[in-house]
Amino acid sequence: MPEATPRNADGRTVGIETRGLNLWYGSFQALRSVNARLRPRIITALIGPSGCGKTTLLRCFNRMNERFRNVRTEGEARVGGKNIYDPDVSLIELRKHVGMVFQRPNPLPLSVYDNVAFGLRIHTPRGALSKAGEALAVEKALEEVSLRGAIGDPRRVRGTSLQLEQQQKLCIARLLPLKPEILLMDEPCSALDAEGTEKIEDLLRGLRERYTIVIVTHNMAQARRVSDETVFMLHGELVEHAATPAVFLTPKDKRTEEYVEGRYG
Repeated sequence: MPEATPRNADGRTVGIETRGLNLWYGSFQALRSVNARLRPRIITALIGPSGCGKTTLLRCFNRMNERFRNVRTEGEARVGGKNIYDPDVSLIELRKHVGMVFQRPNPLPLSVYDNVAFGLRIHTPRGALSKAGEALAVEKALEEVSLRGAIGDPRRVRGTSLQLEQQQKLCIARLLPLKPEILLMDEPCSALDAEGTEKIEDLLRGLRERYTIVIVTHNMAQARRVSDETVFMLHGELVEHAATPAVFLTPKDKRTEEYVEGRYG
């Protein structure tokens, strides 16, 4: 990905930018001319009622929608100044830079160590990474997600044996050795209890200074707690995007006000 980063008129750098982004599932239009500028190294929450397009928009940022049949996309989604829908973009390289964490933890049926090392082994040319280098990368990733020392020997503990909250942390750790720039979170706490949710939210706050984080959530309290900026979507359109306190306390659009006050959705 190119190093050049576009800037807003006020000089702030832009982590992700969409321009006239439209997407169809067959004849159904899920996104309608979405123009968004998401700043780097903050947490941006995508909120809105079910079916509003927020998860579809999230999946646009690493082209995961292309797993589905009859998907057509128009417009641009730019990361680091590069339109990721250009024909010369490698999906493998894109997904190294833009990682995704799903609603339910999906650790591999391997040891914790092998879970974290999995992507690194796939994407590193044979012979280019020493055993010591791999072990250091795994140790650093586990430390970043607060799992190092909390689960015993990572070479002996299976990822699927961890508590759900620890499994979700492991799924985040699995992305980190590839040195992503952006972490996409699709309702990462939806399968967790209150204690597990609090731990994942604490982790996200700790990661925000090193990564650009975009999180889809139906939980309005969670959006207010963890995000710096919030995007409200409705019927495939971006209705409002502002600092999170402004969206919840002084929204500019009546539809935003009605949604955050719980009048629908």
